Amino acid sequence: MNAWFVQHGAALASAFRRLWSAPLNTLLSLLVIGIALTLPAFGYVLLDNLRDLGSNVTGVQQISLFMNLDASRKEVGEIENRLRQAATGKWRFVPKEDALERMQASEGMAEIVASLPRNPLPDAFIVEPTNSEPEALEILRQEIAGWPKVAHVQLDSAWVKRFDAFLRLARLALWMLAGIFAAGLVAATFNTIRLQVLAQAAEIEVARMIGATDAFIRRPFYYYGALQGALGGLLAAGLVIGALYLLAEPVGDLAALYGGSFSLRVPGIIEVAALAGAGALLGWFGAQLSVSLSLRKFDLPPRVSLHGG
Repeated sequence: MNAWFVQHGAALASAFRRLWSAPLNTLLSLLVIGIALTLPAFGYVLLDNLRDLGSNVTGVQQISLFMNLDASRKEVGEIENRLRQAATGKWRFVPKEDALERMQASEGMAEIVASLPRNPLPDAFIVEPTNSEPEALEILRQEIAGWPKVAHVQLDSAWVKRFDAFLRLARLALWMLAGIFAAGLVAATFNTIRLQVLAQAAEIEVARMIGATDAFIRRPFYYYGALQGALGGLLAAGLVIGALYLLAEPVGDLAALYGGSFSLRVPGIIEVAALAGAGALLGWFGAQLSVSLSLRKFDLPPRVSLHGG
């Protein structure tokens, strides 16, 4: 077991030395990998923030329940009990007197409200369901509509469905983009490792002559590709976080203009680690593919030229 750790430690140290020995080439490779990972990572964070924004927009997740005008206090209390037992989420009661006062306080509505013979507004409940999926909201709306003394249940399901469909389409496009850039990252790692193998062809030949196994020869290149990918992932995380900090103030100002407040959520430690891990995995795969193909030439027998006299 100690020998195993020693071998892998030596391979890891060799990979670090190779990265440090050519700082300019390493920097350029990290920039390529970082940019390749930045775009899909930024798209993921942007969609995550859009989902949060959609959840926080007033009215998007609300179901408005309007009672019949002749509903008594006892019948209103029964609806409250049903909402409490259903445990659908948060809800609040809006008495018809409060609704009328709000209407009267609106600009230009005071005289109109004063001329009304009686209060035309019903008692209402504003329900904010825990489950915001369009299908779940529609099922809850239909259930509430069947309760006694409920005159109307309003849900802007069309808006919710459109927003959910947009998120699904954007998520699919993001996965396609991530696949394209992942292939580009593997190709970049493949080419870098191939050049490394060709540059050390003489060393590899000597190592094989003295009995080095293929695993021993391949291991430093695998670590090199994984390290390069992981560092590129960390660089991508830094670029994404920096872009979000630059956008934080303009987004906050825009939200304030619409009478709301919203702050962009930056990636956490787990997401940064996942991005670095994805880069390391892709780098390792590109290195494995490159080493496997590049080392085949060492297995080929030398060509013999026959010249006829």
